[in-house]
Amino acid sequence: MKKLLVISSLIFVPLLLVSFITRESASQANRLRKIYSQHPSQWPAPFVDDNVKWTELGLIPPSPIENQKDSLQNIIALGKALFFDPRLSSSGKISCATCHDPALHWTDKKEKSIGHEGATTQRNAPTILNSWVYHKLFWDGRARDLQDQAFGPIESESEMNSEMPDVIRTIRKIKGYREFFEKAFGKNEINPDRMTEAIAVFENTIVSNKSKFDRFLEGNKKALSNSELRGLHLFRTKARCMNCHHGALMTDNQFHNIGTAGADVGLYKVTHADADSGKFKTPSLREVMHTGPWLHDGSLKHIEAVIERLNEPAMNSQISHLIRPLHLNKNEKKDLISFLIAISAPAPHFEKPVLPQ
Repeated sequence: MKKLLVISSLIFVPLLLVSFITRESASQANRLRKIYSQHPSQWPAPFVDDNVKWTELGLIPPSPIENQKDSLQNIIALGKALFFDPRLSSSGKISCATCHDPALHWTDKKEKSIGHEGATTQRNAPTILNSWVYHKLFWDGRARDLQDQAFGPIESESEMNSEMPDVIRTIRKIKGYREFFEKAFGKNEINPDRMTEAIAVFENTIVSNKSKFDRFLEGNKKALSNSELRGLHLFRTKARCMNCHHGALMTDNQFHNIGTAGADVGLYKVTHADADSGKFKTPSLREVMHTGPWLHDGSLKHIEAVIERLNEPAMNSQISHLIRPLHLNKNEKKDLISFLIAISAPAPHFEKPVLPQ
């Protein structure tokens, strides 16, 4: 009988503990739901360093050219065709869309992309979703805008391996493109600036779908689960994510060394300033669950590994002062990942173009 009582106690006590923890978690979520159901201006202050100029999280914004789409429709159509056309590459096999596939949230899901004749790129191909938000493009910020960025992959030996004069000669020979350029620009003159402008205008139309978090912000206070709510609170407080990932698109548009550079010097290659060694652009966290593998080199293939790397970073003298050990526990990590899922929307519907002949 005593043995049965002991065994019952051994089973009953842990069950009581689990029940207590569950009730506490639910209670915390209820409190957080009341707090975060208020206007964001009434949310608790985030945990950010004093020198960080942050903005509050918000609804996914429209494309910056949303109100001009009708007047720009011919340029957008031209840019769309150019983006998907492998004839811009020397092999005739690689287009911009090879590494930025709309079905894969405009990435290629590879650690590093495969380019001309099987060459491997140095860095991971980021999504072009909402890429108009960035002040500088590429992981190292070497392009000043989307139009400037469009030249890079076309002329890169490891990507499309083309020379711009050769690309222009190829495009000029295609009757359908002469008609496209005339509709877009009023004359059929084809040159590098017009070509890259059209690609950039098209890329300005690529916007994320609304996520569960957006529906929550729009007033559906049941759109987020308890775990996602706790994750939102952790994102803004203990996890210190708002130091680098704030605003509607969850990026500070800055460059930081987070201790993952390896041999890649990052921003230093552009500025040649010692302080910039190992710094890379802060990516938007919108669609983060769909855009792995992660980091500039695509070296982390599971989001849990990303969280762990930031939870217990390998500290050194070059790492950003914004990076600190977080000591998140197992449940907190799960809740944080739940929120990252909530800010990752399904891929927008997209129809690929019929290429001009």
